[in-house]
Amino acid sequence: MGAVERAGQLLMVGLDSGASRTSLDALVARRHLGGVILLGGWTGGTEGVRATTRHLSALASAEDTAGLGLLVAADQEGGAVQQLRGDGFSRMPSARVQDQGSPGALTANATRWAEQLRAAGINVNLAPVADTVPTSIGRANGPIGQYDRQFSSNPDRVARMVGAFIAGMRAGGVAATVKHFPGIGRITGNTDVTASGITDRTTTTDDAFLEPFRAGIRDGVGLVMVGSAIYSRIDPGTNAVFSRPIVTGLLRDRLAYDGVVITDDVGKARAVAAVPVGERATRFIEAGGDITLTARASTVPAMHDAITGKAEADPAFAKQVQAAATRVVALKLRMGLAHCP
Repeated sequence: MGAVERAGQLLMVGLDSGASRTSLDALVARRHLGGVILLGGWTGGTEGVRATTRHLSALASAEDTAGLGLLVAADQEGGAVQQLRGDGFSRMPSARVQDQGSPGALTANATRWAEQLRAAGINVNLAPVADTVPTSIGRANGPIGQYDRQFSSNPDRVARMVGAFIAGMRAGGVAATVKHFPGIGRITGNTDVTASGITDRTTTTDDAFLEPFRAGIRDGVGLVMVGSAIYSRIDPGTNAVFSRPIVTGLLRDRLAYDGVVITDDVGKARAVAAVPVGERATRFIEAGGDITLTARASTVPAMHDAITGKAEADPAFAKQVQAAATRVVALKLRMGLAHCP
């Protein structure tokens, strides 16, 4: 795999429900992209989603994607965050409601939800939410608590339900993702829409709220998503996605996670708007991350050029790109999306 192919494997781009299913074809081919996420609310049921994912999956080729299949992802948490709906998709309750049942019941439900995703051609679910929202903040937590996206205010309970959700996804043949590391339950601002109120002044490197992420790692989760909040007691002033103390020091070293790390959206998110587009990808890789997710397709060329350009100029960065691409390929091998020669 060449440098441009490696860079492409480290990018996931959004396809909006209102866009043509062919709108990303040239981008996937020219930039050798490794993944696509369906965004914007797909309400036409399995048939419509499957037509799109079948087309996307067919874009994979030896020439354009180094023979690697695409990660085709969706945000299918439940409640307010369920991107795929309609015939063939159960209406999923919010995590707060999911938490009212037993872990075993959640695993059974998540297995069914995963089978529905799989039938629609989705192989990655950007769920479950492993964030814990303390009762003292509750709905004042803009990204999670406001929408009942958390299982519980007790991190031990969150950890059990995270494990149950992951087990169901695995049983249904879909890779799960724990998010938003190291937790966005203690902030007020939503990093998607604001750069204000996004500093967590409480979380530390041995915080109890890390337990749901630790549980997900222990349970073999496919991916870990890093958020864009700032943690003043870990790496003051730096968004988590750009923080080596958080991505490498905490997640990879302290929590011993050696799998794929993906960003929350850094294409449209206001929390990182001040960072030049290309640097959003290179700084994430420098921090120890792998896949940069962008909801805005127009940002892909700048991100891809930044990765390839910096890798050519900086041997140390090139090694980081190589390591990141290797982790992505390893995940795809486990998912049946790649084959050893």
